[in-house]
Amino acid sequence: MANILSESLPEQTFQYQSSLPPLPVPSLQSSLSKYLDSVQPFASEKEFEATVDIVRKFQEGLGKELHQKLLHRAKTKKNWLEEWWLDTAYLEVRIPSQLNVNFGGPAPYLEHCWPPAEGVYLQRASISIWHTLQYWNLMRTEKLAPQKVGKTALDMDQFRMLFCTCKVPGVKKDTIFNYFKTEREGPCPSHLVAMCRGRIFTFDALCDGQILTPPEILRQLSYVKERCEGEPEGHGLSALTTEERTRWAKAREHLISIDPHNKTILETIQSSLFVIALDETKPYSTPENYTNVTREAVKGNATIRWGDKSYNSIVFSDGTFGSTCDHAPYDAMVLVSMCWYLDQQIKASQGKWKGSDTVRPMAVPEELVFTVDDKVLIDISHAKQQYLESAADLQVVCYAFTAFGKAVIKQKKLHPDTFVQLAMQWAYYRMHKSPGSCYETAMTRKFYHGRTDTMRPCTREAVSWCQTMMDPTCDVNARRKAMLLAFSRHNELMDEAQEGKGFDRHLLGLYLIAKEEGRPTPELFMDPLYSRSGGGGNFVLSSSLVGYTTVLGAVAPMVHQGYGFFYRIRDDRIVISISAWKSCHETDAQSLFNIFCSSLHEMLHLATTSQL
Repeated sequence: MANILSESLPEQTFQYQSSLPPLPVPSLQSSLSKYLDSVQPFASEKEFEATVDIVRKFQEGLGKELHQKLLHRAKTKKNWLEEWWLDTAYLEVRIPSQLNVNFGGPAPYLEHCWPPAEGVYLQRASISIWHTLQYWNLMRTEKLAPQKVGKTALDMDQFRMLFCTCKVPGVKKDTIFNYFKTEREGPCPSHLVAMCRGRIFTFDALCDGQILTPPEILRQLSYVKERCEGEPEGHGLSALTTEERTRWAKAREHLISIDPHNKTILETIQSSLFVIALDETKPYSTPENYTNVTREAVKGNATIRWGDKSYNSIVFSDGTFGSTCDHAPYDAMVLVSMCWYLDQQIKASQGKWKGSDTVRPMAVPEELVFTVDDKVLIDISHAKQQYLESAADLQVVCYAFTAFGKAVIKQKKLHPDTFVQLAMQWAYYRMHKSPGSCYETAMTRKFYHGRTDTMRPCTREAVSWCQTMMDPTCDVNARRKAMLLAFSRHNELMDEAQEGKGFDRHLLGLYLIAKEEGRPTPELFMDPLYSRSGGGGNFVLSSSLVGYTTVLGAVAPMVHQGYGFFYRIRDDRIVISISAWKSCHETDAQSLFNIFCSSLHEMLHLATTSQL
């Protein structure tokens, strides 16, 4: 009886967490052999021989010993990588998070019922916030369906980090504060923070335990807007969150030392559900050209968003939306899942509120006013200045390629994601006359607290296909054959990485064990080919498929001479956002996009001739 009963109940959000398998440790031999394959495209024969020798010594000696210690660690932790990854990829990083680490992007609703329009942005924001609060409530009550691949449950732990979460800077290392709780676990903060013209307000998203309706949210947002329009601008203290991390940590310590109330305000912001940024820019965009709204989301006004919050919802005054999020607590797929939910809900209701217009009596939003002194004002001014300089240097383009999409690619029996990745490899090769070391995100959420591993798309097979494309003596058959080999290798490596058999995180683990034991850095990691092939976060192409929905994001390049390359694939289009640093004269995001489009056409032509 009990069994029948449990099957009839809907699944709970976190019900599979305890039964997820631990993150595996791949075999040392397989990781090192994949590593050697991945460095070959970047090496001369002589360099490659030297690296083969270094790897052989490592495998027989120090590497073997470090690998045993890693296996021991994996016995005592269900995810041997989790803390290490958080620390090395995010919390110990000292460069400014905003721009360099955060991800942001346009909200999808402009594709259906919410194209840019004057005078409606607060009404739209109220509806969007209301749906966001419904999503929060689904997680509070654990009614959000757990995600799966086929029948395999995926880890849902990162979803806890979407709301009530903030990174707090430390002098040497940051910390993540997460205040979210499910109903079973206890009370959860329910206040929102709204920012406008450099000022900060807060109000509760609940009234008598019920989520505010859109007319009630509208009343609160209108109050904030009217207050800000009638009075001078605020100090824009949130610009401090764009600083180099140690500088921000020291500025924050100073802020708290002036007045203990400042600490209370910081905690109010940290624990809030999320931040609503009322942004006065009008980044007019169309479903073909998202450049303006993407650019504003990623590198817009720093005085009205909190760079360390896990979610800032940006409301532009032309009625379009964007977001910017700290990357440390979760990966983009969490935000994509929520944005897709919002998109579907807004579409279903045609962007209208069909409930009651009654506004219950409630307190007006409270302004959060920091006590500042001359040093704080100088710190804010410095932060704004360095942010404006960095933001001006970041080039962001975001367009839809509308000639074809997933439907046509699948007709040719090819994997759509691999298709885009190989087109990117070919575009980079054509533009820069050399292979581009590339990071593609591989999701490892089949495992307990799994996040990502690296799949390296710049395979030997991809490079030799690019070479056949450049070689006038190669005919269509040779090119097609080389392309299909590149597809097959890419798919194989991606499948293995998602099964926990990638090698980049494994090598990182071996490196960190050596470091924790105070040993000198193993020669493997000092070899020039290690960083030239992308190791240590040196990939010139940092790429990610954000899925097959209407949701898109953008991210800055990993390295100065690199590109950020995010894309989504729909039945009839591929939408791409590319970023590059203007101060690097070798790179140009617009040119890469143009060449990428012609690469897609050439690949489709190759795939089509093969069927004649």
